[in-house]
Amino acid sequence: MKIDQTRKQIIDGTELLVLKVGSRLLAADDSDARRQRIEQLIGQVAKLRERFEVVLVSSGAIGAGMAMTDAVKRPVDVARLQGLAAIGQSRLMSLYENACQQHGFHCGQLLLSRDDVKERNRHLNVRNCLRALLTDNVLPIINENDTVSVDEIRFGDNDLLAALVATMLRADLTILLTTVDGFYRRTDGELTERLSVIDEITDEIRDMAQGTGDQLYSTGGMISKLNAAEITLAAGEHLWIADGTDFAVLDSILAGEDIGSLFRTTRPRMSGSKRWLAFFTESTGELIVDEGAVKAVCEDGRSLLPSGLIRVEGEFGKGDTVAVCAPDGRRIALGMTNYTAAELNQIKGLRSPQIHELLHRDAYEEAIHRDNMVLVPAGQ
Repeated sequence: MKIDQTRKQIIDGTELLVLKVGSRLLAADDSDARRQRIEQLIGQVAKLRERFEVVLVSSGAIGAGMAMTDAVKRPVDVARLQGLAAIGQSRLMSLYENACQQHGFHCGQLLLSRDDVKERNRHLNVRNCLRALLTDNVLPIINENDTVSVDEIRFGDNDLLAALVATMLRADLTILLTTVDGFYRRTDGELTERLSVIDEITDEIRDMAQGTGDQLYSTGGMISKLNAAEITLAAGEHLWIADGTDFAVLDSILAGEDIGSLFRTTRPRMSGSKRWLAFFTESTGELIVDEGAVKAVCEDGRSLLPSGLIRVEGEFGKGDTVAVCAPDGRRIALGMTNYTAAELNQIKGLRSPQIHELLHRDAYEEAIHRDNMVLVPAGQ
């Protein structure tokens, strides 16, 4: 396999990486086979740790629970899935710890839900814990907390969580190991050409991920991987999808070989405050703006002025996060507002002198200052 200089440069510039392993890669007919798969994986992770700090995001708790209870078919009932996750997670971590000890290090378990990374104090606690584990030469192993989560069981297979953890830690590279060797162009319903490098996730790319009838190319398959890539690219970091059926693929990745699909960012790295705004906050309202404001915000990098507001949706206070939307409803940005919803309803469409006169006090020139606003990638 030929060496790709783009990939080699990215690998050479990587200090911290997040590695995500899908549940299908850890599936096995019996406990011995599962143990061997995990030992093979950790053998490769040990090599990665010689060069980088590594965080492992691992699915597989439900599968392990199914094996332990002799379940033949994956249940559809959420409560039963949660129960299987509770049974399987302890077994999974026991296998990981035993494998890590063979290479002279320990692992630490973090079970997370989306709320854990989106609530500010919990977010900081998670980030501090991960950094402490890395400092202590412990391999962090993260899984979604399937025993209390609902949506996470149904969608994503940890792709989104891996991207959010990578963004939280400012990881240089995220690697998603799956059961196909990359992202493929789809022509007339057939998968044809592997896309080696993807610099931008266009509408055409999204359409290719919509499905071919195969489970991988449906919701929770390649769509979730595109969603993960959009996050890392927007943050200014790279993501690599590769076939992990043989974990030795990580040797090829280390060598910079042209395998899989590399989502290569062309953007500067996002600041910490803008990462928080872009990926971890929930908007409490919407500001619908005119086309002039869309251009000012998206193309000129300017603040959002009250004069560009058409309509205010929702109830929110000063300092809350709101979505900025184009006239057609597309989200174009997220930002922290300088005004309450009631005040913005009063001053929408007005210029600064009119605002001062109406509010009878000194007022902000901007509805949202550009330093407190981040553009939303197309498609999100």
